[in-house]
Amino acid sequence: MATTKAPEDLPNKYVYLFHEYDEVMGELDDDWDAVRGLLGGKGANLLDATRLGIPVPPGFTVSTVGCNDYLAAGQQFPEGLWEQELAAVAELETMTGKKFGDVENPLLVSCRSGARFSMPGMMDTILNIGLNDEIAAKLATRTHRPRFAYDLYRRLVQMFGGVVLGVPDEVFEAVITAQRRESHVRNDSELDAAAWQAVTTRFKELIRSYTGKEFPTDPYEQLRQATEAVFRSWNGKRAIDYREAAGIEHDLGTAVNIQTMVFGNVGDDSATGVFMSRNATTGEPALEGDYLINAQGEDVVAGIRKTLPIAQLKSDMPQMYDELETIARRLEQHHRNMQDMEFTIEQGKLWLLQTRDGKRTAQAAVRIAVEMVEEGMITKDEALTRVETDHVDFFLHQQFNVASKTEALDGDRKIAVGLNVSPGAAVGVVAFDPDLAEAWAKEGKPVILGRPETKPDDVHGMLASEGILTSRGGRT
Repeated sequence: MATTKAPEDLPNKYVYLFHEYDEVMGELDDDWDAVRGLLGGKGANLLDATRLGIPVPPGFTVSTVGCNDYLAAGQQFPEGLWEQELAAVAELETMTGKKFGDVENPLLVSCRSGARFSMPGMMDTILNIGLNDEIAAKLATRTHRPRFAYDLYRRLVQMFGGVVLGVPDEVFEAVITAQRRESHVRNDSELDAAAWQAVTTRFKELIRSYTGKEFPTDPYEQLRQATEAVFRSWNGKRAIDYREAAGIEHDLGTAVNIQTMVFGNVGDDSATGVFMSRNATTGEPALEGDYLINAQGEDVVAGIRKTLPIAQLKSDMPQMYDELETIARRLEQHHRNMQDMEFTIEQGKLWLLQTRDGKRTAQAAVRIAVEMVEEGMITKDEALTRVETDHVDFFLHQQFNVASKTEALDGDRKIAVGLNVSPGAAVGVVAFDPDLAEAWAKEGKPVILGRPETKPDDVHGMLASEGILTSRGGRT
């Protein structure tokens, strides 16, 4: 009987390309749980999706072993890791026909975390790595889309400044808000190339004043620092808070996924979104999610722009919707579970950026388990294991009395409606700051956290609250 190798027992190979499925499975004796431990859930699923022929942008994963070795070495790259990362970038150059750091035909990449267990929003992402002043200017003229090029560049500087250098998100958002006023527009999508150039210049000044450092113009230095930032994010406060709440071990480490950029913000034939193969609230067997035309992925999940329901894609881009349905069905059958996916459409070409088992309400969990048995996807015994004790607890939550909608009690009246992300009714004092919500909860007060949109840094306040109310963002 073969002995399963733990990730730490493997030779010093830290980097795995998405198309190296056979090599990874061979090293780990076909143990899929060990693959998830080595590459994280996101990296393992991208490896698998690439093998299945799903359209995944080429990329590679730096393993969780690399993260743990980096942290154990006092936040220093272990021997060989950076050299393997450089070799993997060279492979991406061959696969895409582009060159990282090249002015004429630049390869741009994203850098995302991916732990063994899903920790949505708890760690860090940086998009458009590989841009600098010279490359952005050339991209603007070569593509004849200056707004597109400078929108990409400002996003890189903003994310790099926040994730790697620790500049508060609020100061960047304040600059964008001021620019909208100056340009007399209401939405970011209406800002032109000159506006984004001005914003990017101001972003660099903010980075300099907050940190005393310059934004790095060398693409390889951007990639190196971004990789390190994701490693460090494993021990960030919000990640630790999330693991404490979810019962996830603290010594697993996170993988880093470096992926060729595809762009949902090229124009009106491009889009980006997140969606689930079934409704995560009710369990209904229909696609559910949000998307935006002419946007990058962070716009959707950050709640900065008002999103569109995924059903509308059927009329906006019918062929793309059909492809999404096909991919969703295929991945759901393959994983034998509801899937939560992220996609980008670049000028009419669909790309899948990630997939994972979808989180769902208690009601949805029961319905999905039953219907997957009826569909022959899982057994009755498996269905029972998918309804957890916590799900039963949710059924006992307070609920609004829908029967008395027209018979309001004394003084009761409905003042607003919104998207119900999870079922149940919540009562408490409203706190508009996550630190205050946490402090009041410790005093025994029931708290409702109110935010324009929730951000990863709010997680401690979210966990302390009875309910969460936001004024922006979609259901996902």
